[in-house]
Amino acid sequence: MKKYKLGELIEVTRGASLNGNYYAVSGKYIRLTCGNFDYRNNCFKENTSKDNLFYTGEFKEEFLLEKGDLITPLTEQAIGLLGSTAWIPESGKYIQSQDIAKIICNEELLDKKFAYYLISSNMVKQQLSAAAQQTKIRHTSPDKIKDCTVWLPSLAEQKQIGQLLFDIDRKIEINRAINHNLEAMAKQLYDYWFVQFDFPYENGKPYKSSGGKMVWNEKLKREIPQGWKDCKIKDFMRIFTGKKDVSKAVPGNYKFFSCAPEAITSNEYIYDGYAVLVSGNGSYTGRVGFYRGKFDLYQRTYACVLDEEVRNFPFFYYTLRYLFQPIYSGGKHGSSIPYIVLGDLADFCFAFNETICKKFVDTVTPMFDEQLLRLPEIEKLTKQRHELLPLLMNGQVKVGVERSRLNYDLIFQCSPKFSLLWYVTK
Repeated sequence: MKKYKLGELIEVTRGASLNGNYYAVSGKYIRLTCGNFDYRNNCFKENTSKDNLFYTGEFKEEFLLEKGDLITPLTEQAIGLLGSTAWIPESGKYIQSQDIAKIICNEELLDKKFAYYLISSNMVKQQLSAAAQQTKIRHTSPDKIKDCTVWLPSLAEQKQIGQLLFDIDRKIEINRAINHNLEAMAKQLYDYWFVQFDFPYENGKPYKSSGGKMVWNEKLKREIPQGWKDCKIKDFMRIFTGKKDVSKAVPGNYKFFSCAPEAITSNEYIYDGYAVLVSGNGSYTGRVGFYRGKFDLYQRTYACVLDEEVRNFPFFYYTLRYLFQPIYSGGKHGSSIPYIVLGDLADFCFAFNETICKKFVDTVTPMFDEQLLRLPEIEKLTKQRHELLPLLMNGQVKVGVERSRLNYDLIFQCSPKFSLLWYVTK
């Protein structure tokens, strides 16, 4: 291993200062922000937090990024963001703004894929955090990035390490893409059947669009199909919360769900089975997810379970995900800290028909089960990546040994029944 300053290995360039007068809701070019970094998974994401991300003004061509360009943020808008890295996914679309740095490697000394993981390693992140300006929103700079000290193996070994970690990330990405697509397919079907009420009717024709009779429902304040009824979540599901604060959770072998996006662990569990999980307070109030297995809960996180007729679980998950969440996201009560109460969940009202519900469940259960099968694999590979990264970076683990162990995991087998093979070659 040889010691370097990052400045000996890379060039770091700051992006353009863009005029806010030219921010727009549509256009050809998208300005990059810190919201384009998925810092928990260390990858690129489309920013959905703003609607004026397009830029219609003039800018220098050098700031228009190409596919495969390596970027890192210069502003820490969330703890842990500094040192994150991402690949630009498409050429000629994204403008590098002044909060974003572009990394250009001297590839005679530093492999580009290795650099992606090196900069996001704790080795570099800790140095950036220590050197960041101590303000409410912390900043770094190209010079501070270049001043970080690193240790490198040979270029040949860098290439092996970079490729191994890239392969793991690619497998994770594929699994996430498949699950995302399955979720989108189920969402579309749910919308057709239970929002637009165009479920299959006579001769397979859509009900409402084909003239199916609709009647006004006073509780729902809308028309619903004749013969349907209004129901509440509490008519079907039992709802409970955990008993402890996050700080009281003792690390262990079971998931502990708080109101944060990422679960921690607990040494005990309070339920074993299928559950819809709803964040009860904080920034993610109203956020809906699901889990199958043994888990513990934060005292303001709600679990909605079916003790009977578990096969109908997908219907109630999608009802809460696509009807409840849009209404209660951001909370219903509170000012400084938004929150919801158990009654908001229990009394949530929706249109219901048992026959159509069963048909829907029959249709979406294979998609739902496929998602459940892939989630443990995503977790396993993510854990492997997190454990391997520091060991590979400091030379404690050699690539050849680990690759032989991972070869099976990195072989992708896609079920053709959902027509998702395009994800492999996209």
